[in-house]
Parts: sequence; C-alpha cells; structure tokens
Amino acid sequence: MRGFLLGLCCFLCVFQPLSGESTCKLKAKFNLSGYKDVEKKKVVIGGMFPVHKRIASSDGNTSSLPVSSGCEGFNFRTFRWTQTMLFAIDEINKRNDLLPETDLGYVIYDSCFTISKAVEGTLTYLTGQDEAVPNYRCGNGPPLAALVGAGGSDLSIATARILGLYHFPQVSYFSTCSALNNKFQFPTFLRTIPNDVHQSTAMAQLVLHFGWTWVGTIAADDDYGKYGIKDFKEQVEEAGVCISFSETLPKVNSPEAIKSIVKTVAESTAKIIVVFSSDVDLSPLITELLHQNVTNRTWIASEAWVTSALINQPGVSTLSADCNDVGDLHFVLMARQVNGTLSRAARGIPDGLCTGTESVAQLNNTYSDISQLRITYSVYKAVYAVAHALHNLEHCVPGKGPFVGGSCANITNFEPWQLMYYMKNVRYKMPNTEEEIYFEDGDIEGFYDIINWQVNSDGEIAYVTVGRYNGSAAAEDRLPIRTNSWTHFISRRCHYSGLICVSKPPRSVCSENCQPGTRKGIRQGEPVCCFDCIPCADGEISNTTNARECILCTGDDWSNEANDACVPKIIEFLAFGEPLGITLIVISAFGALITIAVGVRILTPLVKANDVLLSFSLLLSLVVTFLCSIVFLGEPQDWSCMTSQVALALGFALCLSSIMATCFGAIACTVWLIILPPHPVKNTAAQNVKIILECDEGSVVFICCIFGYDIFLALLAFVFAFIARKLEDNFSEAKGMTFGMLVFFIVWISFVPAYLSTRGKFMVAVQIFAILASSFGLLACIFLPKCYVVLVKPECNKEELMRPRAKPRDGSSTGTSASLATAATEVNTSFASTAIDEG
Repeated sequence: MRGFLLGLCCFLCVFQPLSGESTCKLKAKFNLSGYKDVEKKKVVIGGMFPVHKRIASSDGNTSSLPVSSGCEGFNFRTFRWTQTMLFAIDEINKRNDLLPETDLGYVIYDSCFTISKAVEGTLTYLTGQDEAVPNYRCGNGPPLAALVGAGGSDLSIATARILGLYHFPQVSYFSTCSALNNKFQFPTFLRTIPNDVHQSTAMAQLVLHFGWTWVGTIAADDDYGKYGIKDFKEQVEEAGVCISFSETLPKVNSPEAIKSIVKTVAESTAKIIVVFSSDVDLSPLITELLHQNVTNRTWIASEAWVTSALINQPGVSTLSADCNDVGDLHFVLMARQVNGTLSRAARGIPDGLCTGTESVAQLNNTYSDISQLRITYSVYKAVYAVAHALHNLEHCVPGKGPFVGGSCANITNFEPWQLMYYMKNVRYKMPNTEEEIYFEDGDIEGFYDIINWQVNSDGEIAYVTVGRYNGSAAAEDRLPIRTNSWTHFISRRCHYSGLICVSKPPRSVCSENCQPGTRKGIRQGEPVCCFDCIPCADGEISNTTNARECILCTGDDWSNEANDACVPKIIEFLAFGEPLGITLIVISAFGALITIAVGVRILTPLVKANDVLLSFSLLLSLVVTFLCSIVFLGEPQDWSCMTSQVALALGFALCLSSIMATCFGAIACTVWLIILPPHPVKNTAAQNVKIILECDEGSVVFICCIFGYDIFLALLAFVFAFIARKLEDNFSEAKGMTFGMLVFFIVWISFVPAYLSTRGKFMVAVQIFAILASSFGLLACIFLPKCYVVLVKPECNKEELMRPRAKPRDGSSTGTSASLATAATEVNTSFASTAIDEG
C-alpha cells in the first residue's frame, strides 16, 4: 500500500493533468550529458566526472523560459576517468569471485566542473529518471548503490550535503579537502585518495627538507584551495617558515585579477610557490606568467594538477597520490582509441575543432598519455570499494547479519544506510597487487609519490619520482628523498628562458643564514624570516648559526677576528730579546760603563776639588739609575716590580740630595715595600685583544710622596744653583747645575704626556727612555767637562790650578762644594772648563 501511494504521488508530480490546475509541477528540466546502462542490471552505481571544464555562458535573456546551461571545454584527462569506471564495472561483471550473481549497471553524469551541474546530477541520480524530483525516487529500476564522484572538493561538498540527507554513500576519487573529514556534516562521504591533511603535511615536510624558509602560496577560491593552504601555512609557520605572499585564484576568469597575481609573483623574492588548485583554475595564471616571462620559480603542486597537460613546464615539484598498475586498463584505453569514437559527452567541443567521429589513435593528448594514471587509479579503487561492499552485503548470512535481530539486507532492495555500513567496514585487495584498501573514518592511508617534472633528452616533460611520503610512518621516516634522482635533475635542470642551467637545488630565503660571528637583527614591520646579519662587537662572539644575541667574552679572553670564539688574550710585555729591549739594554749598559770609567779617575785633582765622596755618590747613583732601567724589561715579577721602582727612586734621591737627605728617601721606600709593595698585574683594560703584564706600584700615595720628594730636591737644587751661578771659586759648578737641572726638568716634563698617551709595553719603554735621558744628562753635565780635561788636557789636571783665588774657607769639612747648592744636585759641570781657562 505504501509503495502504491508513493508511486501515485510521483506520477501526479511528474505528469500534469490535461484539465484543471496542478497542485505541484516541475520548475525546470536539467540538461545533463553522460552514460547510462541500467537495463537488466541488478544494482546501479552512479558516477560524476567533470568531463567539461565549464558551463557555457548564457545570453542573459530573462524574457524567455530559462533552460539549464550546457557545457564546453572538453577535458581528455577527466574523460579518461569515466572510461576507467566503465572498465572497472565491466571487469567486475566478468569476475566469478566478486558479485558472481550480480550484474552492475551505471549512470554517469558530467559535472562540468561546476557546483550547479553537480547538484543537478545528484538530484537526477537520486530521482532515478531524467526529470529530477527532489525527495522522490520514481520508477521500479534497480536500486542505487553509491555515487563515485563528484570531482573537485567543492563539487563533492555540494553533493555530499544532499546525499548525506538520505544516508547515501559517496566515494570520491579526487576530493582531498580536509573539511570533508567532518562526519557530522558529511556522514556518508568516503574517498580513495588521501585527504589534504596528509598532503599539506607532505608539502610542508618537502619545504622544510630543502630549507626553504621564504615561500609564496596560491589557492583556488574554493574549499579545496582554502583548506589546503590553511593547513600548509599552519604547519610551516610553526616550523619558522615565512609566507611572502598569499594569493587566491578567481573561479571565474578575470584578466585583471590574474595580472595582479602575476605582478605579485614577479616582485616577490620567494622562489618557491605552493599551489592548491585545480589545473582548470590555474591554467590562466600559468599562461600569463609565461606571457610575461616570469620564470625561475619552483612550483610545489598539489595532486589536483600534478599530471595535468594544461600545465607542464620544467622544474615543478609535485605531490601525487600513490599509484599502482590497473591491469589491462592500458590496453583497453588504447583499444578504445583505435576502434571507437568519442561519445556524446565529447560533443561539446566547438565546431571546427572536432566532429566527434574522428579516430583518435594518433592523437597526442592526455587521454592517450597512460604514463600517469594516479587519479585514474583512485577511480578504479572507488568502484572496487563499492563492489566489495555489495559483495559482503549479498553474502550476508541470515541470523548473523549486522542489523536488528541479525538480519541481512536484500541485494535487490536494500536501503542506502545498509550499504553504508558495509562501505565503512570494507577491507579488500586490489587486483594484480598486494595493496589492501580500507577506510579509517572515511579516509585511506596517506601515501604520496613526490614527482619532479624534468626535461628528457627529447625535450619532452617526464615525470620522475624522487621520493615517497608515508603518512603512517614515524615522523623522521615519512619523507625519504631519492638523492640520486633529484641530483640527476638538478644537474641538468633548465628553464624555458634561455635554457639557464643550475647545479644545485633552488634556494628560497628572505635572508641568508647569519653565520657565527654575527647576530640576527629583525627588520621592523617585516616577517621574522627577513633580517639583517649584524657583526658582533669586539669582545663579543656568536658560535651558532642565526644567533639572536652575541655573547660577551669575560676574564682573560677576547673575541677572535671572526668573532665566533673567545680566545686567550695575547700576553704582552717588553721582553729582553726583542729589538727594542736589546737596544735599551745596550744603551743602559753603555751609560753604566761610561759612569764607571769616569769613576776610575775619581782621585784626580779635578775631581777631588769637588769633594771625592760626593762625586762618588753621584757616580754610584748614576750607575744605579742606568742599571735599574734594565729591571723594567722582561716579564714582571714581584722582585722586579719592587726593585725597579725603589732603585729608581733611591738613585735619583742619591743623585739629587746629600747623603743625609737620602736617608729620608730610603726610609720612605722601606716603609713602602713593607706596607704596599709594587707587584706584577695583568692589565686587561688597556687593550682589548691583549693582556699587558706590568707592575702595579701598590700605593699611589707612597709613589707620589717618594717621587714628589725627588722633585722637591730637584727644585731646591735648581734654585740654589741659579743663585750661586756667579760665584768666583774655581770649583764653583752652579752654572753647570743650572743647565743640568733644566735638562732634568725638560726630560721628565716631556715624559708625563708621552707616558699617558702610550699603551702596552711601550709605556715601559717610555719610562726607561726618560730614566736614561735624565741619567745621561746628569752624567754629561757634571762629568763630561772633567773627562775632557782628564783625557784631552792632562796638563791642566793639577792641584795648584784647582786652588781658589780667594782666601781658603774653613777646612773643617771636605770642601765648600758641600754647600747646599752643590749638594742639592751636581747637575752641570761647565765650571770645570771655566776654571781651566782662568788658570
């Protein structure tokens, strides 16, 4: 009774009565093209393929009855998919081990790569007749099993929403969009091609494998492109890859939009471009890129256009679903080319190009190209999935069935949801292979071949498999690259523009890696992959690639020239063996020997006339000052630091004062050595890359007091020598003292700025030069005239000539030369020559 009422209602809805008003009527009749074979078939499988690229444009006339648009732009590649479905059904019908008592029929529609046509085909398929009646199944034909289709992801999403309302199984061979994973929205959707989550992961792994950190992305304006790029961007950005640009391809061809995208690609420095799109949507962009000669880019292709003949140029790395041999399909496709003609589906080709009756045996197109049958193989697997599910349904044992009370479904009258149970749980092996197919949450395992488009020796495009992605493997083993295949490619990779060949994989980075010795300086307002490499400052290093900060060297270390390692500072001191040290030693020794030579003649009348004991003290102090300069050389030690400063202070004190006055300097030096003695130190602040070994005076107060005392004595000597410069005594040396003290002051006043402006071991050299200069000045001014008389004019070196003209002074002392002026400094002895002249 229920069947009768449904049939009656369907009849009333389809056929309008001859008289009276109809309560319901069809609003439109669909214009669909395709194949159908349902006569004497027990079960019918539906198919939907985008045999044409687009719907034909309408004239926009609204004054007449609108009709469903036709299709145009015949696609040989997708036409091959329809032939694969026909081949698979025919093969199954001939088998004795799979549905042996059931003949399968088919209904195949052309979606024209358009959602509206896909919806038209779905409604017509569900109705069971050419005129679609939503929510009704008209006729008594064989039951509908499942729909294999509907092509792209956006088409499958549209059809899956309708089929899901009736719990009708749908098996896609081409829709990879991750949005279809949602089983709340698409409960009956299955697919024999991995979803885009695996594909996006594989593409992200490929980008990371080659170190590409600066990429551009292009997506079709549909769910397939948007979701695929979204998943890809999330993964690579998390790994530190930056997106140079992200463009969307228009679904309706727009020259302005295409040119804008081309401009973006040309201006970007990214050499790697990841594309999630169909070949139909991408073809206008590739055409414009070649027209504007925008080359030298590497394209990472999704499986939707991996083997498309619309887009094939060298240097394209692609991902494609796994493929196995499809038995005799190669032979069948070629046989149909030789013996057959194009079906009604191919008659949408514009007039003048093809009539539909030509033999295509010699045509070179994607239909005849049977080297890449990856999507074709997915169609083959989809048909077999439905067949195995039907086989399990047919061979259900009553009482052990999966439904209520252990019941089974009837192969000639089953509900779609009953078949859906078997579809979800099917597990089968493909013919001629050991590959086992099963669905896990509606998807199959993610296996992809990584294909590189290469130019062979004949100048034709060859698809070379350079790697394989296994989504079920461990993370480190998912993407093994066949280095030999890739190396063979990069060694002979050429571009169309001038056949420019390169010898290494392409690089795509916004900024090259910052090498050790530099740090990354982020550019304001730009992605983190765009940065400047800033050299580390002196004293700082970075020993890793892309260091964010430089590390400060501490202690006795300093950065090397490359600023990538801290090395011990160079220890520097004025050594005995270097040229400057040898020169200073020679000069010091020469001065000491000259002084000793003068001391040999200390008992001559000329010297005795100036107090022998005082002359001996002066000569001894000069020998000490000459020799103490040698102690300043060599690596500073405790003893050398104390000896050099104390000997210098006492030597000048002895030279500049009387014997009594020297005792104060000796006491002060003793206290200095006991409380805060000079000691060697490592001066790391004077120079960055060197450690200066020098003596620390210990106490600035003591050294200022001691040498300040010497300066005080020098000033007194100069003052009294200047006052006594006109005395008439033969032995008066005040004039010589005056000039000698002037030499002394000039030397040490010049020493101060020279010492302060010098660094390192040369500070010691400056101090030694000052000591030697002042010592030689004192020696020359006091004893050189005497030496001249003793050596050159010995006849003048007589005691009677040295007697004073005036009355002799009190002889209670060793001589009036012990006066304060003479005792203060016997600096200059020009008086000797004056006494000789007067004698």
